[in-house]
Amino acid sequence: MKKSMRRIKVIAFTFVFMLVFASSAFAAISLAYPQKVGLGEPFLVRVTSDKTLDSVTAKWLGTKVSPEIRTWKGKNISLVMFGTDVLADKAGKKELVITVVENGKKRKFSRKVKVYTKKYKTQRLTLPEKMVTPPKEVSARIQNDRVEVKAAKQTQSAERMWFVPFSRPTKGSQSSPYGARRILNGKPKNPHRGLDFRGAKGAKIRAMADGKVILVANHYYAGNCVYLDHGNGVVTLYFHLSQFDVKEGDRVERGQIIGRVGSTGRVTGPHLHMSVSVQGRLVDPRFLLEKSTDKLLGL
Repeated sequence: MKKSMRRIKVIAFTFVFMLVFASSAFAAISLAYPQKVGLGEPFLVRVTSDKTLDSVTAKWLGTKVSPEIRTWKGKNISLVMFGTDVLADKAGKKELVITVVENGKKRKFSRKVKVYTKKYKTQRLTLPEKMVTPPKEVSARIQNDRVEVKAAKQTQSAERMWFVPFSRPTKGSQSSPYGARRILNGKPKNPHRGLDFRGAKGAKIRAMADGKVILVANHYYAGNCVYLDHGNGVVTLYFHLSQFDVKEGDRVERGQIIGRVGSTGRVTGPHLHMSVSVQGRLVDPRFLLEKSTDKLLGL
């Protein structure tokens, strides 16, 4: 009887040891990401390892990103931001692929994230007809604007300078929300892919995170605009300014004044239109102003 008990104890100990060993062997890398997100929402993906991470590559909706790797409390961590665009993307299960090289060994993880449809309000606005249907003589200008905007939105710099939540760009209250379906002079147009803030002409506009000024321009629709690169594919856009307080190439700090509220471009009055581009997709800025890292990771 005693021998049987000893044998049972040995087997039990061996089994527990094997579980612990297996757990430690496969727990070197952990992934955090949301199981589901709404169409138009940004989200975060975090890779954590207690071993050396040589590189991390994340792929979402055909876009590959190599996010910066940092050390925190003895662990190696890489954080990347993704999202969907209410105009460009559709609901459904989408593949998230993480490739990690750890101590020279490559590991690949494939996960599914459910993107669900959200209801957005409809806005009916009346504007000068030339701003709804531009005259032919400005078509070349608009095309050039689009080339500049595309290049700015696709900026991929190695250093991650952002953290969430972002700071508010101005003191004014929010007005037109992200995703609102626009009816301009009775004609259906693309949904609003930014967030508007009320403000008197000349009110201060501040950088939402540390970054670098990559574009200062006057565009047909956006008017006077500033684009800030915050690293790892995250870019913020500020439209309709009355004044610039920065120039291209400047490094800016979170909360630094970059311009003033105005009414340049396609507007009905003074306000700030602010957008956030994540890997080239315009996402809902409200989530980055209000959500913590854990919330955006789905934790």
